[in-house]
Order: sequence, then structure tokens, then C-alpha cells
Amino acid sequence: MIFGRSERGKPPVEPVTLKILVAGGFGVGKTTLVGAVSEIRPLRTEELLTEAGRPVDDTSGVEAKSTTTVAMDFGRITLREDLVLYLFGTPGQERFWFMWDELSEGALGAVVLADTRRLEDCFAAVDYFERRAIPFVVGVNCFEGSARYPEDAVRRALDLDDDVPLVLCDARDRESVKEVLVGVVQHAMTQAARRRSAVTT
Repeated sequence: MIFGRSERGKPPVEPVTLKILVAGGFGVGKTTLVGAVSEIRPLRTEELLTEAGRPVDDTSGVEAKSTTTVAMDFGRITLREDLVLYLFGTPGQERFWFMWDELSEGALGAVVLADTRRLEDCFAAVDYFERRAIPFVVGVNCFEGSARYPEDAVRRALDLDDDVPLVLCDARDRESVKEVLVGVVQHAMTQAARRRSAVTT
């Protein structure tokens, strides 16, 4: 189906639109993830890294990185004819964290991307969503050449609650990213059902 048209006389379906955040540390692959899955040309707000930023932009482990997101990334993906996700990639550096409150307004859930070479870089994102009770999934971005660790070891290192999903993914691969996004929607729906159940009992 094409939006605004009906197929074989069927009435047009009004899609549900959901907002998903993509967060994580500097250089973890947020812009790549949004670009890999977006069905529209993604909006990017990247600027070149400069010498002035060297003291605050830690590029250890991502030395080849030459640009950084300074506002947000934006993309869109249709999971079903009646379900559309809007993706908002957050900037990773601490000096841009003031934007997170604006970006998280109305979000159904989030993906926290993690890099096992720099796992501590995603602590702030995990803490942010936990404090605000925003459902999130941790996606361990499997970079080439990075060590693979058991899921339990990564979960312990991040001090994740047992009900927070943790998945391995490749931020460059569309199908891998789609699986992560489906996981976010399912997790958020499960959390919402639990909250409703707690209120009615």
C-alpha cells in the first residue's frame, strides 16, 4: 500500500507513528544505524572534528572518525503499512547532552548502542533512560576486530536490569537494525502492559 491510496478498494490505513531515540557514546555508530535503515534520505547534522575539540572529543578506539553529530540524526522506517517509526539519533558528547530532554519528549523507547571497546561511553545513556523510565534496548554494535564477550558479561558490566533486552547487532546492516527496532517496540509495549496491569490490580 502507498500512503493516501487504497489497494483494491480497501480504505486507506492511517499509520501509527512512533518516535524512537538512538543514543550511545561518541563514535558508536548512531548515524550509521539511522542511515542504514531509513527509507528516506536521513537528515544529518555532522561537522568536521577540529583540533579545538580534541581535548573534549575522545577519539581513542575510533581514530578514523572525522565528523561528529552536533544536533541530531533523523530517519524514518515503515515496519508495517500501519506502523511507522521516526528515528532520532542523539549527539554522543557530554557538551550536547542538554538536547536530550528535547529529543526524548514523546519517545516510545530507545536504542542504546554500545561498543565493547569503549563500554563506559554508554553508561550515561543507560542512566538517562533508566531515570526517566523510558524503555530501552541495548544494542552491542559488533565492530570488526573488536572482542566478543558473553551477553551476561556485558549485562553485568552495564549493570542492566534483567528485563532490559541486550542484542548483538551490526549498525551497517538494514536487517540487523530492523530487528533491534522491532525489539524496542515490543519491549516498550510489554512495559506499558505491565504498568497498566499494576494500576488496575
